[in-house]
Amino acid sequence: MTDEHRRLGHSDVRVSAFGLGGAPLAGLFEPVDEEDAAAVVLAALRAGISYVDTAPFYGFGESERRLGRVLATVERSSFVISTKVGRLLEAGGDADPDMFFGVEPAEVVFDFSADGVRRSLAASLERLGLDRVDVVYLHDPDDHVEQALDEAYPTLERWRAEGVVGAIGVGMNQAAVPARFVRETDIDVVLLAGRWTLLDQSGLDDLLPVCAAAGTSVVVGGVFNSGVLADPRGSAHYDYGAAPTAVVERALRLEQECADAGTTLPAAALALARLHPAVAAVLLGMRAVDEVAANMQAATTPVPPGLWRRLIAHGLLDPAVGELLLD
Repeated sequence: MTDEHRRLGHSDVRVSAFGLGGAPLAGLFEPVDEEDAAAVVLAALRAGISYVDTAPFYGFGESERRLGRVLATVERSSFVISTKVGRLLEAGGDADPDMFFGVEPAEVVFDFSADGVRRSLAASLERLGLDRVDVVYLHDPDDHVEQALDEAYPTLERWRAEGVVGAIGVGMNQAAVPARFVRETDIDVVLLAGRWTLLDQSGLDDLLPVCAAAGTSVVVGGVFNSGVLADPRGSAHYDYGAAPTAVVERALRLEQECADAGTTLPAAALALARLHPAVAAVLLGMRAVDEVAANMQAATTPVPPGLWRRLIAHGLLDPAVGELLLD
């Protein structure tokens, strides 16, 4: 399964079925030793995960720096890498104690101007130690949609035409604004985080069908909704914060239904994410080598075809998911 590759939109960029999300490598929720982070990257590459995603915001540049150091030890042709623009890092400021741990603080400033995204990519390339990245996303332009459309997007489009990058897109934790980008621009890919999961299928309302019709690829991020679908017990996270009791209870119900059907909750989470034909890849955030092995096991664990109907019948899944089973 991990040797499968799909094209991003109409570009020439092809990504592995699973990708490595770079936020946990920079201390998302808990500190991660740099040697451990490097070991995760190398283990993922060995497992056939050749697509790596990062962003300046992840660890305030530390994700890019760490990835740059370890990827310098492997052949450039052996991986595809994406980063994001729209947030500039400035010295000083306070790191969010509830988000990234063990990293140097920085001030994060949203800037979707043409000059801002140019400076953002230049800084990312310096941190990564690369002369180019394969994919660039506009990162969370929720409150800056018009500037992102009018100023940032044309810059990305020009980069793609000039061969500076291979593919362009938008990455967000919501579906409505990315759907607008698909309709009004010529992006190749949407990175949709947390909105096409066992706990939240809102991406299916509009975005996923629009992407399928336009030939725009989707990369699914946050497939475990920040961790609660990987393990609902203990200090589970949901959407980058502590998981509410109702969410944990729903995840536990999902887990039990999966067990009754003869599979696991992580296996079902990964299988659902790949169910839609517009999905090209699923990002996995991992901070330890054993998580790489566990996720690859989940990716190859069979999911009974009747599971989705079972979850729909029990009110745990949007009935619209059933329509995908008919295609």
